[in-house]
Amino acid sequence: MIGQESRPPLSIDAGYALSIRSRTGEERTMAHACLLTAAGLTALIGLIHSWLGERRLIGPLLAPATRRGLLRESRFARRVLRYAWHLTSVAWWALAAIFVVLAPAPLTPPGGRILAILVVTFLLTGLVVLISSRGRHLAWPLFLAIAAAAAAPLLLGGS
Repeated sequence: MIGQESRPPLSIDAGYALSIRSRTGEERTMAHACLLTAAGLTALIGLIHSWLGERRLIGPLLAPATRRGLLRESRFARRVLRYAWHLTSVAWWALAAIFVVLAPAPLTPPGGRILAILVVTFLLTGLVVLISSRGRHLAWPLFLAIAAAAAAPLLLGGS
């Protein structure tokens, strides 16, 4: 149409990853807000995971009165379990930082691919948690919200 910008469709590796075009100011603002929302939710999940997990799962599992099997016998196993739990939170904080780095945009083709990988990661994580917990785990809606917020910039303008 006359006076309207022609937008190329979202394409993967049709001329080097996601198609790039300049965003309007409104699209840039929306993409920025969506990625910062994804970052905030991801950081929040990391914080809640470490805090609640330590209080409700790891702490009770490692308490001397409740230790069984390998956890009773091996100090090394207890340490590995505790630090592996908390390293998951560190990984989520790193993913939150990636969202923050991508937020100012416009996304470059590699940035678009990174964002697509993050979207799929959080989408699959949300679905796995939803299905495996039969909806009882509190994190699945947050994971799916992160996936949706992160997908928005890709859907808004292709980059």
